[in-house]
Amino acid sequence: MSAIPGDPARYNSFLADLLGVMAYGELSAFERLSSDARYSPTLHDRAVLGRIAVVEFQHYELVRARLEDMGLDTEAAMLPFQPSVDHFHERTRPADWYESLMKAYVIDTVSADFYRAVARYVDAGTRELIGQIQSADASTAVLQERLQAALADDPRLASRLALWARRLLGEALTQAQRVSLEHAFLGGLSGLDEAGARELVAALTAELAANHSRRMAGLGLAG
Repeated sequence: MSAIPGDPARYNSFLADLLGVMAYGELSAFERLSSDARYSPTLHDRAVLGRIAVVEFQHYELVRARLEDMGLDTEAAMLPFQPSVDHFHERTRPADWYESLMKAYVIDTVSADFYRAVARYVDAGTRELIGQIQSADASTAVLQERLQAALADDPRLASRLALWARRLLGEALTQAQRVSLEHAFLGGLSGLDEAGARELVAALTAELAANHSRRMAGLGLAG
């Protein structure tokens, strides 16, 4: 689906916002994973998170290059999103390594779902960029496997991590809704009015929640 508005200036404004929030999201993920790696229970786990952090920074570099190709300043594009993203991470500080692992997994997968949904409404070049960034299935698989191993080693973690995952999902969906509506990612890109945009965002929220529930079921947790 491609429903790029006829007004190029308006579309480029939406695109600058989209790339700005993506860039800051990837940079924040790099910082968070690099920091969390210090609390890994083993050196192997530290190396695993370190590798994933490097991938996140590579994704940031891809978005930065695209912004610069558009003649845009990356820092200026990211700044409008810094307060809300930082606030999200402040509200969801993990209590330990296991919560850090779950947070990385939930944010990784929900963000991927969100950007894939947005990709339905953008130009081919931007869609390709989103595909490059959200195709890190290896990182997602590593996080999933490590969570499965932790739950197998200590089944008592299940109820705590299930509650933590639900909280993370709620915070992530609130963030996605706010970004979508405030910056008109879906409504503006698809040419809908405000009411139509809200319906589309509601449908996307339900889709993200359903995908999350399936992933939690795959871990043996309540979604």
